[in-house]
Amino acid sequence: MATLTIRLPDDKHSRLKALAQSRGVSVNKLMEELSTLALAEFDARTRFQALAIQGDVSQGLDVLQRLDALLESER
Repeated sequence: MATLTIRLPDDKHSRLKALAQSRGVSVNKLMEELSTLALAEFDARTRFQALAIQGDVSQGLDVLQRLDALLESER
């Protein structure tokens, strides 16, 4: 396991400590969870872009229109 040292402004560090405490985890665990979320978002975006390059624009727009209609019907 690697060790990472970061420099943060004191106020941001205090806020992260408070967030970690509210979740019942250590700041280390909170940072691990936040980095996992950031990496998952990055991976999803990368996969989407790779698939979008291979895809059909009209099919993609059709999927988005159907999703918009579904979300609108749920409101």
